[in-house]
Parts: sequence; C-alpha cells; structure tokens
Amino acid sequence: MSARTPLLSSSSDSTFKDIDTKRPTFATFCWYYFELTRLHKFPLGNLLLIWPSVWSLTMAAYKAHLDPHDLLVWTALFAIGSTLVHSAACVINDIYLTVTLERTKNRPLAAGVIPLAGAWALLLVLLAVCLAMIHMVNPVAAVVGLIGIFPFHALYPLMKRWTWWPQAWLGFAMNWGIPMAWLSVIPAYRKEDVQIIVILLFGAVCWTIVYDTQYGCQDKVDDERAGVKSTSLLFGKHVRIILAGFASVFIGCLVTAGVLNRQSWPYYLLSCGGASMHFVWQFATWDADEPSDCGAKFKANHDLGYFVYAGILLDYLLRTYN
Repeated sequence: MSARTPLLSSSSDSTFKDIDTKRPTFATFCWYYFELTRLHKFPLGNLLLIWPSVWSLTMAAYKAHLDPHDLLVWTALFAIGSTLVHSAACVINDIYLTVTLERTKNRPLAAGVIPLAGAWALLLVLLAVCLAMIHMVNPVAAVVGLIGIFPFHALYPLMKRWTWWPQAWLGFAMNWGIPMAWLSVIPAYRKEDVQIIVILLFGAVCWTIVYDTQYGCQDKVDDERAGVKSTSLLFGKHVRIILAGFASVFIGCLVTAGVLNRQSWPYYLLSCGGASMHFVWQFATWDADEPSDCGAKFKANHDLGYFVYAGILLDYLLRTYN
C-alpha cells in the first residue's frame, strides 16, 4: 500500500487548500482537525471497519438467540466504536506519514495547518474514547479489542516500509472487530465458536487484501519511487487473477462459516451469492492501470458489505420472528 492511508478514504483533496492559513478562524481551525479524522468523508472508509463487526455480531446473535433490542444496541455501539477507531487510525497514519504524494499534500498535517502536537492531542482524545467504549464489553472481548488498537492499528503505517504485505497486516486491523463482536455476545471458547471466528477473520483479511490492493494500484508509480512496499507492486501484471483468488477464498470462508453457524437460505442467497456476483462485476470491469477506476472499485467494496449484511440480518430476523 502506498504512503497514504487507504483505509480509509480514496481522495485527499481538501476543502482548505484555497484558504489563507495564516489567520484561520476558529471554525476553520476546527475543520482542519475534523478533516484529520476523515469524518468529513463518512461513511467512506468507516464502513470497511463497521461491516466485519456487525457481520460477526449478527451471526453470533443468530446463534445465541439474542433479543432484537439488544442486537440493535450492540450494533450501534460497534458502529460508533469502529468509526472512532477508524478516525484514530487515520490520525496515526498522518503522524507517521513521511512521504507526501500529490493526493496527500493537502491533508492538514502535510499542508502545515495543524501542528504535530495538535495531532497527537487529538489522537489521545480519540484513543481515550475508544478505550472507554471497549470497557463496555465483557472482559474477554475487551482484551481482544485492545489488541486491535495495539499492535494492529498502531503499527500498520510502518508495515509499508517493512514488508511487501502491508495489506495483510491491515486486514487484521480492519477486521479485528470480528472476534471482539462475537465474544461480546458469546464470551466462550467453544471449539465451534473459535472455528467460526477464525474462518470469518481469515476470509475478511482476504477481502481487505482485495480492496486495498485495488486502492494501491492508483499510486504504483509514486510508491515505487518512494520505496514503499505493497501487494499492488508485488502482484504486478498478475494482480487481477491473484485478487480473484483472494476474493474466492473470502466467499469460501463465508460459506464455511455459514455452515458451521447453521445459517439458512437468506444467508447463502444474499450474503454469499450477492458478494460473489459483486466480485464477478468488479473483476470483469476493473482496469488496473486506470487510477480513477481503481479508486472506484475500492469504493464499490463498501457496497459489497451491504449484500453480506442483508443476508445475515434477514436470516436472523426470520429465525427470531418465526
């Protein structure tokens, strides 16, 4: 992946680039910090953290016969928590950012409109809120949640210098809500539960490798010049067929987890079938050498999450109210 943060947003164009930054108003200064969190692009990027959590949460609720009201509350909490973690990860990435690309030069830190100390202060506030929310779950899930923040999110920016597979590390960071959400509903270590968690997590990591490699293909030239490693460069001209393989593994993991969790037809039709058809469309139309299309396919994976969630939720509702 390149030296900017994909998680997260596909464009770094900033609304403050034409503003006189010598004497910003208070409102403008606040906006700079808001941009640093990427919340001005919501739900872009945020959904990629939210989806794995709510998939796992709803599948666990299906198995445990969780009350719909409780599921609604937990879903809201995980959506808010995932959004805050995403914002913290974006701040961490910009703090670590040592190479400024054309598409990242207008970010608040890169443009010099926010001091580094201010970014650290914002990060500490975000982390404090995240830690407070983690304490709302049971102790087992809380410990798992802490691992998601450190080392996964905290060290991710450095992986772009250390390994050709930063997307794999990012996959664990983006999808670590899967074990945390499941254990929030079923805080047990039964073999079947562990199998479902591991299979879902592995599949979701493969999904992240797909969408983030697509995203990174936008900046292959800049990444190579900057010495940044990524699967976008590693896979080279074989990127399409390799990513199709990772997408197939993701679908296979969805099917396997569904069998283990005893899901019924809505899950296989909408979640597995819908995601499969979405991938077919992606790879049939994707131009890996066209930056705008790479960004478009990255964004399209946000929509893929709706298919997966629709099948899981409908399955849960049919089981609950029948």
